[in-house]
Amino acid sequence: EHSHDDGHNHSSPEEISNFRTYLPAIFSFVMLIAGIAIDYFDAFPFFKGWIRIVWYTVAYIPVGFPVIREGWKSIKNGDFFTEFFLMSIATLGAFAIGEYPEGVAVMLFYAVGELFQNAAVNRAKGNIKALLDVRPNEALVYRDGDFVSVNPETVEIGEKIQVRVGEKVPLDGILLSEKGSFNTAALTGESKPDTIAKGDTVFAGSINLDGVIEIETTKEFKDSSIARILDMVQNATARKSKTELFIRKFARIYTPIVVFLAIGLTFLPYFFVDDYVFRDWLYRALIFLVISCPCALVISIPLGYFGGLGAASRNGILFKGASFLDAMTQVNTVVMDKTGTVTKGVFKIKEINSITFEETEFMKYLMAMEEQSTHPIAKAILEYKADGSDYEATNVSEVAGKGLKGTVNGKTVLVGNKALMTSNRIEVPSETDGIVESIVMVSIAGEFAGYVTIADELKDDAHQAIKQIRDSGISKIIMLSGDKDSITQQVAKELNIDWAKGGLLPEDKLNEVEELKKQPETKVAFIGDGINDAPVLAASGVGIAMGGLGSDVAIETADVIIQTDQPSKIARAIKIGRSTRRIVWQNIGLAFGVKVIVLILGAGGLATMWEAVFADVGVALLAILNAVRLQKMKWQ
Repeated sequence: EHSHDDGHNHSSPEEISNFRTYLPAIFSFVMLIAGIAIDYFDAFPFFKGWIRIVWYTVAYIPVGFPVIREGWKSIKNGDFFTEFFLMSIATLGAFAIGEYPEGVAVMLFYAVGELFQNAAVNRAKGNIKALLDVRPNEALVYRDGDFVSVNPETVEIGEKIQVRVGEKVPLDGILLSEKGSFNTAALTGESKPDTIAKGDTVFAGSINLDGVIEIETTKEFKDSSIARILDMVQNATARKSKTELFIRKFARIYTPIVVFLAIGLTFLPYFFVDDYVFRDWLYRALIFLVISCPCALVISIPLGYFGGLGAASRNGILFKGASFLDAMTQVNTVVMDKTGTVTKGVFKIKEINSITFEETEFMKYLMAMEEQSTHPIAKAILEYKADGSDYEATNVSEVAGKGLKGTVNGKTVLVGNKALMTSNRIEVPSETDGIVESIVMVSIAGEFAGYVTIADELKDDAHQAIKQIRDSGISKIIMLSGDKDSITQQVAKELNIDWAKGGLLPEDKLNEVEELKKQPETKVAFIGDGINDAPVLAASGVGIAMGGLGSDVAIETADVIIQTDQPSKIARAIKIGRSTRRIVWQNIGLAFGVKVIVLILGAGGLATMWEAVFADVGVALLAILNAVRLQKMKWQ
């Protein structure tokens, strides 16, 4: 999946700046290798004394100076014992005792480790940025007598924008057109599309279903949270995981202990050893310092989490911080919304039941009437394919809250709900009473002709999603919905969900989740997608939002965003969290294990500065490579 050749000029500013980033390390590496080669082969007799010192000093400065500067900054801020301080005294000490190549090597490897880390971080950020670019990126705004396509960020409050059918509304505003029909399942959790009148508010993220509409904007793009999400994700590392925070605190205590042990290792043997040589014990102490530097830990743990964040983002899952990768591994109860989470929030014909006519004929009558309506349910009915649909409805009138009345082929046709039938004295079969879905009843020439049920469709991967969530070790799956309880129970039964409750207001959902959280062993993840889910997303242990159509508020509040709207990604998010945690602990074990061995060898005089360099930087590099493995892993 490499995309190096993307048709761009190969010396783009980004590539030039990348090269500049690597330049100091390349320069130091060339100087160091040349110096070691000259030393080893004794090729140039004059490469002695101050010439040799200057050579290695020049090699040291590009990689050493930034570290010394960071160490000095920390000291000025009252923070003495940082990894920068350790690196600085160990390498300057190596110079003081004439071990110049080792001093340069320690700093060079440290710099290379940092470069590896930055490359991995930038790659993860690139993945995340690319994902967010799928959000609304243009608005048709009225300027100079015409609608022009502009970046939504440039649209000001009070400007007029146009939204075509099927497009997402880019900014919040007020409807200027007579009426509009919107898929707001993402915002309200209500599966029935919303028909609104002139002067009503339209929310960014709604999808326009019917005709070209015009809106006057009431908020700027930056307030529609899309821009803020990117910012949040970019700062995801600010939300450290507990492991990361622990390691930072550990380094604060560990570093001074190591420094005092090194001082002790230099001077204390004077009192216990007969042939005490200051230079030998100072060298041992410096080795001890280099080995004990916690940079392998400090680098590899955040990098492990960044690897996890990047891998997740490549799988269409945005974690807003490393702490949520950790939290995801502890979840044992998944609570989910219905509309827009496991269902598409889009109407489809589920069943056609014609009584007095054969099906095609019956549908021709119904479609002739529905062609006169802009209601979303009419749209679902008109998707029915009937050949030679030449029936035409006349004298169609809308009966408020009940349906339509009109004439087709000289026959009076009624299309609507049970109330319409009853008010026209049409007898409705009792079998319709048990139907939970939306139902459209039809009467032709004063006689009940049949009905069509319309239902919100399950997402293609809904069954697979529930199975995978169970397989990933989640013991309890619950569904809470604002939709009718009868529909909610039916969907829950179909998906084999443990427990379900419908007809809930946002505060009811919140209360249910709060009750669950009171159970000591329960760690709750809530999955939702609407504004009405925002309070619950904020309150649950891990809030997961469906981000493709999800409302900005839900996305803002959630800790994890499923960018593709596929519920099957939830189990994948759990697996990525677990893989990340495993790799982080592998890195901790590797770093500590190697360090302890080489520290003992160093204190006993058996390890040289080169072993020390390996213990520190080699382990850091191995940990980085282990963390990068996350970017290549595949999760089903």
